Amino acid sequence: MCRMFGVVSTEPVSPGELLRDAPRSLRVLSREHPDGWGVALRTADDWMVHRSTTCAADCARFNELGGAARLVVAHVRQKTVGPTAIANTHPFRRGPFVFAHNGTIKDVAAMVARSSPSRLAQIEGDTDSERFFAFVMTHVDEAGDCERGVRAAVSALHALGEIGSASFLLSCGSRLYAHRLGRSLFVLRRGGATVIASEQLTAEPWDELPEKTLLVA
Repeated sequence: MCRMFGVVSTEPVSPGELLRDAPRSLRVLSREHPDGWGVALRTADDWMVHRSTTCAADCARFNELGGAARLVVAHVRQKTVGPTAIANTHPFRRGPFVFAHNGTIKDVAAMVARSSPSRLAQIEGDTDSERFFAFVMTHVDEAGDCERGVRAAVSALHALGEIGSASFLLSCGSRLYAHRLGRSLFVLRRGGATVIASEQLTAEPWDELPEKTLLVA
């Protein structure tokens, strides 16, 4: 299993609290999920993606991350498929899209069979998660629109049956898409910001997303 959170806000916000200072920050959670970390920050019109195979709690670069962003996707990994390697470290990026996954896909072959050769050719690592990203992006390509494509991907995923655990966060640079399947997701709203996380990171009142929910923020 892994842990992750995403933030989308009307104004730039600093992710430092959720990364390092909250009671269940990613730094705290990384002691149980030590196989690398990644943080994607949307600044101006591009992503800055930071990744490392070091446990976040022991990584100076993780502890120094600062700045503010309107969109954040962050992840700490506990490896299940694929060794500890940068290529296997979330979030993954394809152009304007970033993607993080929590869970383990049981039937990877079924997703690969429904993914385009061009998206499969982009895979660099060994994880089920990166192949899941290719599956989602295939549907986005076919729809010609991000939201329609993500909704189509989720419908196709559910139609595969017992596919495994497939909770994910995906952003196109303007919106954050969160899907729960097999692993929990919680939502916190703070003024103009929406936070979506694999668990309740702070003592505030979070709402749990029902199973098989797709939330667009």
